[in-house]
Amino acid sequence: MEDLTFIIENEQAKERIDKAIASFESDWSRTQIQNFIKDGFVKVNNEPAKTSYKVKAGDVIVVTPPDAIPLDIVAENLNLEIIYEDEDVVVVYKPRGMVVHPAPGHTTGTLVNGLMYQIKDLSGINGVMRPGIVHRIDKDTTGLLMVAKNDVAHVSLVDQLVKKTVTRKYTALVHGRIAHDKGTIDAPIARDKKERQSMAVVDNGKHAVTHFRVIERFDKFSLVECQLETGRTHQIRVHMKYIGYPLAGDPKYGPKKTINFDGQVLHAGLLGFIHPKTGEYLEFTYPLPEDFTNLIQDLKNQSLINEE
Repeated sequence: MEDLTFIIENEQAKERIDKAIASFESDWSRTQIQNFIKDGFVKVNNEPAKTSYKVKAGDVIVVTPPDAIPLDIVAENLNLEIIYEDEDVVVVYKPRGMVVHPAPGHTTGTLVNGLMYQIKDLSGINGVMRPGIVHRIDKDTTGLLMVAKNDVAHVSLVDQLVKKTVTRKYTALVHGRIAHDKGTIDAPIARDKKERQSMAVVDNGKHAVTHFRVIERFDKFSLVECQLETGRTHQIRVHMKYIGYPLAGDPKYGPKKTINFDGQVLHAGLLGFIHPKTGEYLEFTYPLPEDFTNLIQDLKNQSLINEE
């Protein structure tokens, strides 16, 4: 694996080195990073690092991670709902609470574990940990994902994401009554400089565009449809917070006082793409999950009570 270089900014000064590195590379646990340091895989300003070292602004940290040992990903019968399948692509529904792909220390119960049980062939471009995975949605977001069964299909689907020709529409419940019926959020996203485990709108971030329209308004909430033009990490959650309407139930970007729900109220209900082999445009929809619809009905009932 290639060396990774990180430069410490003022906001990270005086942090312990393992915490600072974790803020740059969220796929590593603090324990992993500490072991890297102990085993001599980390240097600060060309000198071997110590686990107790507190970083300074301008420090140059170089991590030479050891070659990963391939993990045996266990195929599990998770009864995944396959919406569509042919010899090239799969469209699958991901339920709330399920992680998309395995990671060190978390190798079971993921969408990939279930796919490996139900699908004979998956593309190998993303390696042993993420076979067939073209894009992701967050653990507590429900909805549709496209999966590649061979490398040619994988390249085509990723290219469509890059060229912004994939249709992705989400339904979200947000705090506040949005006055206007529709809008576009064009604001760059990058890792939050203060909270390195979160994303934020940052001036020099990556280009990010979300279109939204209001479906329905309640006393203190709005039901919206969001369409992604780009696909940045946590994009809808970050963008809706940025304009003052954070997602209900969102533990990371929402207000502390929110609704009683298991994670953000967000559903990837429409997915459309061009078939890698036939060139035909395919589009799939999936209805809101029951807990989402129950919540909407509760808000409707509450609105009616308040009007009386």
